[in-house]
Amino acid sequence: MKNSKTTSQVETVEIIPEIDTKVDGSWQPIEGETVRALKDQIMRSKTESRIQEGEWETIKTEAISVLSKCVPPTAPPRQETGLVIGYIQSGKTLSFTTVAALARDNGYQMVIVIAGVSLNLLDQSTQRLEGDLDLLGQSRRKWQHFKSSEFNEGDHKEIADGLEDWRESRDSKVPQQECQTVLITVMKNHQHLKDLDCLLSKLNLLDVPTLVIDDEGDQASLNTQAKKGETSTTYQHILSLRRHLPHHTFLQYTATPQAPLLINLIDILSPKFAKVLTPGLKYTGGKAFFQDAPNQIRTIPDNEIPRQNNPLDAPPESLLEAMRIFLLGVSIGMMDNSDDNRSMMVHPSYQTIGHKRYLHWVEKIMENWVDILKLGENETDRQDLLEEFRNSYEDLQNTVSDLPSFEEISTRLLRAIRKTRPFEVNATHRKTQSVPWRRVYAPILIGGAALDRGYTVEGLTVTYMPRGAGVGNADTIQQRARFFGYKEDVFGFCRVFLEDRVRDAYRYYIIHEKDVRQRLIEHDKTSKSLDEWKRAFFLDVSLKPTRYNILNIDYRQGNLSSQWYIPKAPHDPIEAIEANRSTVQNFCENLQFRDDEGNCQRTEVQIHDVAEVLLKDVYRDLLVPFRTTLSVDSQKFTGIRLQIASYVEDHPQTLCTVYRMSKGNLRKRTLGKKNEISQPILFQGPNPKTGKIYPGDSKIRGQGVTIQIHKLELTTQNGDIFSDVPVVTVWLPTNVSTGWLVQNQGGTEIES
Repeated sequence: MKNSKTTSQVETVEIIPEIDTKVDGSWQPIEGETVRALKDQIMRSKTESRIQEGEWETIKTEAISVLSKCVPPTAPPRQETGLVIGYIQSGKTLSFTTVAALARDNGYQMVIVIAGVSLNLLDQSTQRLEGDLDLLGQSRRKWQHFKSSEFNEGDHKEIADGLEDWRESRDSKVPQQECQTVLITVMKNHQHLKDLDCLLSKLNLLDVPTLVIDDEGDQASLNTQAKKGETSTTYQHILSLRRHLPHHTFLQYTATPQAPLLINLIDILSPKFAKVLTPGLKYTGGKAFFQDAPNQIRTIPDNEIPRQNNPLDAPPESLLEAMRIFLLGVSIGMMDNSDDNRSMMVHPSYQTIGHKRYLHWVEKIMENWVDILKLGENETDRQDLLEEFRNSYEDLQNTVSDLPSFEEISTRLLRAIRKTRPFEVNATHRKTQSVPWRRVYAPILIGGAALDRGYTVEGLTVTYMPRGAGVGNADTIQQRARFFGYKEDVFGFCRVFLEDRVRDAYRYYIIHEKDVRQRLIEHDKTSKSLDEWKRAFFLDVSLKPTRYNILNIDYRQGNLSSQWYIPKAPHDPIEAIEANRSTVQNFCENLQFRDDEGNCQRTEVQIHDVAEVLLKDVYRDLLVPFRTTLSVDSQKFTGIRLQIASYVEDHPQTLCTVYRMSKGNLRKRTLGKKNEISQPILFQGPNPKTGKIYPGDSKIRGQGVTIQIHKLELTTQNGDIFSDVPVVTVWLPTNVSTGWLVQNQGGTEIES
């Protein structure tokens, strides 16, 4: 029970129940005064006006779920690593702010937020925390806030004194509500982390329950030298930071979890649990743009993409169109007296010289349009410009239902251009130019990497991205999607101009993102460690999951289409043979086989049993339980099952053709030099060579997915014999084509 001092005023005394720690390590955090104050603060905040009452309950519930997987504050000291996954621009900052508030309510004495790789991003996150937690107002007595860019010599003494209050609260010498939680915001930079490391080294933190929140946890924190067997500088500082904290949980927040999921499971930053966040009702992400409203995505013609062999010496027409769409939206926003910003982003490349060229073009375009709009009404140049704007207006009419008339809007265009200001946003000397959002209603942001990850663009409606997919890292491409966000109210004004292959990459990513999130949600229901989660998910082969240098365990990507899957080592390990015999026998017992049709001159070996079975039953009863252990087979076989599972979900009544080759009689084969089987070894060829009597095993298939079940006696080059080996081969037609990625660590099977 919280103590209260005797005063002349009535005070509320809050009963806090004991923390319930479960056997599996999870526990039930309690909503307290800090969380309730946070709710009141964000409901009053104009920037969080998108949060509705029901949505707040979701945010709070998910924060409780996240914290329940962390090391309980009353448990013996240990360390844990978790992964929290949101969408791009979906409110991850508010989520970890809520988790931080909840941590204070439940007795965590220290919260460290690793916030961004630049001072600009550090300031952005720090200001959000200060505002939402009211650190400069009534709640300032609840927290001791330290910022890495402002560390002082005596900070460790101030922190030590605060932690001493927590120790004395155990004996009721200090009321717990008077104890201050230490909040440290630190930039993800080697020098800032080194300074924090020095600060923590001066403190006794053995009994201090701590929460470490790593914003954009898949970025610089991971070991970028893992492939070389070395350790990168920032990663070293993260490890040192964790060594100073015997009792803590390290939470990685990100919208692109590929890297944390694929690093080696023995890495200290490999998460042991994952929580997937739900976006608010007004959120518009990849599905909204690339599936529900694809007409709002525009392709930049290839000849308008600047490249070494295609230098542009004048602003391309697609840029002019993007600016016209944007400025019409600015005019309408001003007519509505909207206080919310309208902004545009021009995202050419990482090269600063490219940014300056686009900045120059944008400035000159606006200057030229101002001059033209000042001309008399009968001037040809003015009439031509307004006609171009009218065409853009008609484009907006397709997505915005209640537009004012063009005549009314056109009278405000001149003022809209004057209210629009271009900014070059680049990280120079680790400091990104700040945009004065309150002063400038309609900024146009021009930049590269500084606009990629974590940077919040207020009121973004038009994005112009004349750049390719680069090396095709899925997480990098997704992080550029600053145009996602809470845009339901202005969605009709949104346009995204992309290079054609980048547009395709986002379409592929939607499938990948949905699949990964759903698999993690299903795994979370099992209460198993994330170590046991099978690293297998959809990803088009044109994309790579993440940067290669952080991975020291290889993965395999594929997409089987119009070809056979043939295992190379169905006899290895030997203990799998008996299990697979049983699986095949149980499966075949329930089938109604018939003789397959063919030439009457076929030999007995060339006559097979055939049956038509629901593909979903084949998947469930044969393919899922069938064991393939060695990576030479298991990764590809897992990928095939992913393809079939995806197809069955949309086509549950699809039939599969199953052949029992040679009617289940034994076939003898000799393995190759590597003791592996291959198509020429496994499949009997045509008879004769023209295939007049028998076309060959590879031609024995139906119209759709086809399964061949072989029973083999395999002889190695050394004369060793493996008898009665069941072999399953699979033919996938083009309509079952889906790209996938499989990595052999974590789990043995995919969740079916």
